[in-house]
Amino acid sequence: MGNKVFTVSILGCGSRGHYAYGRCMKEHFSDKFKIVTVCDIDPKKIQLAKEDWGITDENCFISSEEFFKEKRSDALVIATQDQDHVPMCIKALELGYDVLLEKPITSNEDELYALLDAYNKYNRKVIVCHVLRYAPAYLKMKSLIDEGQIGKLICIDWIEQVTYWHQSHSFVRGNWRRSEDTSPMILAKCCHDLDLLQYYADSKCDSVYSVGDLSFFNKANQPEGAADRCADCKYVNDCVYSAERLYVEKRRKDFDWIREKPEVNEEHRRQGWPFNVVDLTRPITDESIRKAYQNSDYGRCVFACDNNVVDNQMVSMQFKNGVRANLTMTAFTSHPGRKVTFHGTYGEIEMDEENDYIRLSRYGRGTQFFSIKQLNREIVDDTFGHGGGDVMLVRDLYNALAGVGSMGTSLDKSIESHLMGIAAEKSRKTGKVYKIHD
Repeated sequence: MGNKVFTVSILGCGSRGHYAYGRCMKEHFSDKFKIVTVCDIDPKKIQLAKEDWGITDENCFISSEEFFKEKRSDALVIATQDQDHVPMCIKALELGYDVLLEKPITSNEDELYALLDAYNKYNRKVIVCHVLRYAPAYLKMKSLIDEGQIGKLICIDWIEQVTYWHQSHSFVRGNWRRSEDTSPMILAKCCHDLDLLQYYADSKCDSVYSVGDLSFFNKANQPEGAADRCADCKYVNDCVYSAERLYVEKRRKDFDWIREKPEVNEEHRRQGWPFNVVDLTRPITDESIRKAYQNSDYGRCVFACDNNVVDNQMVSMQFKNGVRANLTMTAFTSHPGRKVTFHGTYGEIEMDEENDYIRLSRYGRGTQFFSIKQLNREIVDDTFGHGGGDVMLVRDLYNALAGVGSMGTSLDKSIESHLMGIAAEKSRKTGKVYKIHD
């Protein structure tokens, strides 16, 4: 890596803009990046960013229109809501920014191509935040496949375990609950998965078929006598989806899905995601987060929200090189993390994030295990999200700005997986098989 310090503006100071990329730049790459400007529609988030990064008042913006009146830094992080990504990124390219763009890019096919046209016209760098492509465990599986360890790849079985509490937090009560306001669930949650499936298949996708629906988180399943807000409900201490249990009790004690991580400070965890999304008070306390959920969407009954995205979906994909893949996304798991099996002509690779292993089995030649956590720690501090992928993505951004190496998840590489997601949602709604490139 070089010695130049690049200035950065962050547009959208929420969980990803502030606590993933901004924090990573400050803690890991303070000699490579200097955050100089921030913009967010929420004054509380602006104040937190201002305090964390020492931003001056004249470089803090509530209005994106005001922010875009001139170019304010070398690079721009766009971590706003999904439907804002394309118009903001096109404006950024016009002004001469290089961009780190949060995914999904958009659920609109015309917008995808409009952004690609601008990308080619202005010849700037756009890296899409497919952070799992940078995580050491996922890179390890790619290298095993490319080395021919399992012969020719035939098919992939892929399960995205959203988990019960994440579904209720992000996709029932949270910002991604309505597809018309953000993106369909298959793009909002599985943008990583679609990108990785295309990456491992190493081919364009030919056709997609999908089924899925909103099975559980609706009014029909609200318990008898339940209130529409947790604070008023007689089930507040019993319901597994109660905001009191998810945001107060589970902050007080470890999440039941968290394995021991001695490198992660317990108090730091209690101040982190998802609690720092619900409560903008610093430091977060039981009293402050209780007050926050009682006065926000996060305190609504999960059976009485205005959500419409699915809570389960399956997608079958046929790639042009003959590889087939099945993706299952489900809210109904006790633990998060992916379970993946690659089936080849001479072996298979199985990954289980929950149980911390990658298993390489070569037919008739034995089995080899790799620890996911150990693979991550050998390369990067995995106290950041996505197995260290967040840190590696920011490193790739620096290298791209410095002109060193190629961009692993450039815009042109990301288009295919978005087309797959758009086709999957069309298929889910119509029951038809969709050809991606017709």
